[in-house]
Amino acid sequence: MSSSTVLTPYISSQMQLGDLTLKNRNIMSSLTRSRSFPDAVPNKYNVEYYTQRAKGGAGLIITEGTLVSQQGTEWPGAPGIWNEEQVKGWKKVTDSVHKAGGLIFCQLMHTGRLAHPDMKAQKKSGKPVVGPSAIAARGGQFRQLPDEPGYVVPTPLEDPRTIVQEFRHAATMAKKAGFDGVEFHSAYGHLPQQFLDSSSNQRTDEWGGSPENRSKFGIEVVKALIEVWGPGRVGIKVNPCGGLRDVGMSLPDTLMTYTYYLSRLSALKPAYITLVRYAPFLDHVIPGSATQTKRGTPHKVLAFYGPIIKPPAHVLKSHSEQAFRGPAMPNAALNSLNTTPTRLFVNGALTPREADELIAKGMIDGVVFGCLWLGNPDLQKRIEKGMDVDGKGINQVLDFKTLYGAPGVDPRVGYTDYPTAT
Repeated sequence: MSSSTVLTPYISSQMQLGDLTLKNRNIMSSLTRSRSFPDAVPNKYNVEYYTQRAKGGAGLIITEGTLVSQQGTEWPGAPGIWNEEQVKGWKKVTDSVHKAGGLIFCQLMHTGRLAHPDMKAQKKSGKPVVGPSAIAARGGQFRQLPDEPGYVVPTPLEDPRTIVQEFRHAATMAKKAGFDGVEFHSAYGHLPQQFLDSSSNQRTDEWGGSPENRSKFGIEVVKALIEVWGPGRVGIKVNPCGGLRDVGMSLPDTLMTYTYYLSRLSALKPAYITLVRYAPFLDHVIPGSATQTKRGTPHKVLAFYGPIIKPPAHVLKSHSEQAFRGPAMPNAALNSLNTTPTRLFVNGALTPREADELIAKGMIDGVVFGCLWLGNPDLQKRIEKGMDVDGKGINQVLDFKTLYGAPGVDPRVGYTDYPTAT
């Protein structure tokens, strides 16, 4: 394959990610599909779905959000990774992906206040719905419950370290399941972002108040994941613009919070950090709000935070990476465990051509596509054949009615039945 015949040569080029060699820079995003029935255990349909994308050329696959403990979420078919049965299910997925020549990270997720106490899984857990503070997210729709209620007021976490330990346990289980690494889901209104956001976190202890305190939960989780996996096998997903699931701050508060948060995360030398760009379809109007305004804080995430994660060459000429980002955690020896700089990925309504240009300019190291991988199980192969021009040749018509599956409907419909073109 020569660059003269590939319209997006940079996406299609190899990249070193820690000690892993990615065959290209096209990463498949985490995408909730709610097909892991029963009891959040991965099944044969999940095996087929991820294997299709591995055969389709993904440089790295990130699993859908995988619960670190039993939670009553809006997606009763969301997978988990807290018990041995789930590990066995995931091992079938990872073995098949590896056989197809792919690499796969497990995205670890805790929904926090986005669960409901009446959901079967939440009742089985014997635990309350938790959050940083007793503040409910507006919105939500638990379709499996009578009258389809929304989110509830959570019980404030007495000691957030208990959830940090749940993430640590899940990371250990992900290793047993044969994953190549883990991704920390610090986005889309889930528990880590609930701690970051001043509208959902109004604690007065060491876990709330200042940007530094609100960042503590996420930083502690990443430290725990690194202790299990090493920095070169841990990725992080962040969406500073908020909007989804009732999070979002003023622009000054957003910039202060995420500048601090991302500088501290970068100092830990993870394999990569994915920045989610502002996308209107992820910025919801809160139901019943008087102003009907959207919740998010639009701003250019690459411009504001890109240099923190991927310092420009001229900066590194006059300042060492450690001086620019701060000291590593918890000791300098971890620097040697990730042999490459932290990679910067971007996600959010990109075309292959735009992504290729950003890589060519040195602004990002790789691109994370979401919806394009849904309807195109062979997305990277299509891109390599020049089918990426302004989306031409790429299926962008998705059946959102089948996105999360439905009771009584064949799980393969809208999941593994999208055709390949290569």
